[in-house]
Amino acid sequence: MRIVNRTVLILSAVSLFADIASEMLYPVVPVYLKEIGFSVLLIGILEGVAEFTAGISKGYFGKRSDETGRRLPFIKSGYLLSAISKPMMAFFVYPIWIFFARTTDRLGKGLRTAARDALLSNQATFETKATVFGFHRSMDTLGATIGPLLALLFLYFFPKQHTTLFLLAFIPGIISVLLLFLLKENKQPISNLSKGNFFSFFKYWKTATTEYKKLVVGLLLFALFNSSDVFLLLITKEITGSDTITIAAYIFYNLIFAASAYPLGSLADKFGLKKVFIFGLLLFVIVYSGFAMRPSTNAIFFLFFVYGIYAAATEGIAKAWITNIAHRENTATAVGFYTSCQSISALLASTVAGLIWFLSGSSSTFLMAAIATAFVVLYFLFFEKWKFYSK
Repeated sequence: MRIVNRTVLILSAVSLFADIASEMLYPVVPVYLKEIGFSVLLIGILEGVAEFTAGISKGYFGKRSDETGRRLPFIKSGYLLSAISKPMMAFFVYPIWIFFARTTDRLGKGLRTAARDALLSNQATFETKATVFGFHRSMDTLGATIGPLLALLFLYFFPKQHTTLFLLAFIPGIISVLLLFLLKENKQPISNLSKGNFFSFFKYWKTATTEYKKLVVGLLLFALFNSSDVFLLLITKEITGSDTITIAAYIFYNLIFAASAYPLGSLADKFGLKKVFIFGLLLFVIVYSGFAMRPSTNAIFFLFFVYGIYAAATEGIAKAWITNIAHRENTATAVGFYTSCQSISALLASTVAGLIWFLSGSSSTFLMAAIATAFVVLYFLFFEKWKFYSK
């Protein structure tokens, strides 16, 4: 049996093109919004609302996917919403319309994430789960590398043509949707969870396995101290004073992430998910401690290299670990519950990080995150007898 089968390849290609579309606009949107009159405060509120929408909806739509036993309708609808949101921002500049367009994009992410991860999980065995998620993560991150490069290249030849770029981003976005029509799915086992309102997915905690609860507690403790990567870019700009170095470091990080996720997933399947995940957390401690010491430019690139390895050793592996210890009929709910709580935790982490930066400076922000993560590592080490796989 092939570990990376046809379904995994197509889903990975879908994520690659969708991320090209999204990341083409990543370096452009803040500049564009300021040009059409958005204040920094309004931009912050816009991003906060959009990300919260994506975060909280992952749990709801994950549970709905389990209730219906279907994955593809949620995946197709989610990628379609994200695709059509790209040109929407080119049509009108009214604040309410911009909020609607940005929220549509993030709602698409909320719609598809848990169902897609559950479908990926169904394509693997317990012993190959991290490899599958690692391959998908590699392709996804490769798209996050190609997107900004295409945007920078376009704006170099056509400066300030932001609305045209929004329209062009629709092309890889719609390709991602069309690729999904190459897939077919068999109906999955129906969830045994009771139906409820939008927030009923939180009830999953009562029926989740003990291993799942222990794992998610540890993951969310880490998420509470893992602020947005924007802070890494901010401190890089603060130290170097260069936009070019900052963007180059971000692209370099994504390249390392993309190149490492698949092989590290394979290593996790061979030597244990927990071991590789803890290794990733230790790398995070090294990176944040390094930035707290205000490194040189060469050291910054080394730290971004290590940070790429950290991301590859944790992101896909965390989802593989979750899906291995969740009940099969509730896989999307399990992923959705975690990713929703993770998004809320990340929002809190970034708010606290910004407050610490404002009160005590950038070094304090990174040092406190490093110390807190060291305690999270101890949390995972204390549970040496955890089962890696559910029975």
